[in-house]
Amino acid sequence: MSGNGVSELIMMVLAAVAQFERTLISERVKDTKRNLRRAGRHQGGKRQFGYQFGPDNGGRVRLLIPDPGEQRAIEDIIAMCQAGATLFGIRDTMRARGFALSHQTIANVIARREAREEAA
Repeated sequence: MSGNGVSELIMMVLAAVAQFERTLISERVKDTKRNLRRAGRHQGGKRQFGYQFGPDNGGRVRLLIPDPGEQRAIEDIIAMCQAGATLFGIRDTMRARGFALSHQTIANVIARREAREEAA
């Protein structure tokens, strides 16, 4: 393909079109994820702490339903964080209460709460 100006031009145009299509795909995925998040639907992966999956609807995106016990635990996590407790201290307290949480899960819970408060 090299050595010929016309073939190089065609390859560059095709590469530009491919890059444009990749950009469009990325935008569609981001829009879909944003809409799922707004609708309170699961986006894949593990479920978030504090929520349970809604009923199975044949492979479609499932609703996330707040779990009352875990929601109370989230409130306790936020209160301990505001009181100055460390992630590992909060983790140990929550494990003593029967929640099998890692310090990273605790950090994610706190970050989600902060992001939600900033958005409001």
